[in-house]
Amino acid sequence: MGHKVHPMGFRLGVIKDWQSKWYSDTNYDEFVLEDVKLRETIRKKYPEAAISLIEIDRQAKDVTITLYTARPGIVIGRGGQRVDEMRAYLEGLVGKKIRLNIQEVRQPELDAYLVARSVAEQIERRIAYRRAMKQAIFRTIQAGAKGIKVSCAGRLGNAEIARRQTSHEGQVPLHTLRADIDYGFTEAHTTLGRIGVKVWIYKGQILPEPKAEEIEEIHAETAVAEAEAVVETVEEEKPTEAVAEEPEAVVEAAEEEKATEAVAEEPEAAVEEPEAEKKPARATAKKTTRAAAVKKTETKTVKTTAKTKEKSTEEAEEKPAAKKARKTTRTKKAAEKKEVTAEAETPDETKEEDKDAAA
Repeated sequence: MGHKVHPMGFRLGVIKDWQSKWYSDTNYDEFVLEDVKLRETIRKKYPEAAISLIEIDRQAKDVTITLYTARPGIVIGRGGQRVDEMRAYLEGLVGKKIRLNIQEVRQPELDAYLVARSVAEQIERRIAYRRAMKQAIFRTIQAGAKGIKVSCAGRLGNAEIARRQTSHEGQVPLHTLRADIDYGFTEAHTTLGRIGVKVWIYKGQILPEPKAEEIEEIHAETAVAEAEAVVETVEEEKPTEAVAEEPEAVVEAAEEEKATEAVAEEPEAAVEEPEAEKKPARATAKKTTRAAAVKKTETKTVKTTAKTKEKSTEEAEEKPAAKKARKTTRTKKAAEKKEVTAEAETPDETKEEDKDAAA
């Protein structure tokens, strides 16, 4: 016969944490019974709230309960009314001060207990168990799970003999401690008896975080590597600095020579004073010549502009005179033509007059 290990207890302390977080030497049995009572009463009070997980944390005389639910509105109620009622009821049951925290489950398709609960509810409503299992598997894989396995056991399909039906999709590595496997179990209460529903959902691997000592070692190694790189760069830059210093030394030597020459030329400065006086005179002469050249260019430009103006005016005056001369020549030619035509007509007229007289 097979001996299965609970997936949550198998991974406690590796990737999973305890659902009850407290420690006690003297009152251990009392606290365990209190936790069981609290969980049972909460699930009975809110059967339709889709509560998947209940975490209990004890500190001195206070008990903090965290509810993970897919329907927080049902648990909270209008203005937090149902939360206050639940808190008062649990305080009367246990006799201690209780704090309630409500967390929302964003993806109920990836929660094993909620998936098992949905399958059980469908079986209770007389829906075919195969159809309910297939729909649950399809929705979970579509939500992003890497694998799922669903198992239903009992009098399936109103059979007289109980049996187990299992269907799965993807991979579900139960022997891998790093595998993040969520497990949920619930029962469907039918007229012929109870049907157990188990669900395993594989979400991927959870790799262990590096410890503080390992992180310090990595930082130390990186610091050593950086220091070595800095030393190498400094060694490479030294020859370039030496090459750059050589021209600086040459410049300094040239400056020293200039200083010595200036000291040697100080007695000669008195002799060169008359020459220095002549230099300003030469500069003034140059300035005057430049000014005269500028004036000449200005006068030339003025003359050229005046000549162009005169030419333009003369051309403007000549144009109307030429037009008048053309008109007069045209009128003379027309008058001459008229005279010629008149002379040609007069002899003809005289001949006709002579003919008339003879008749």
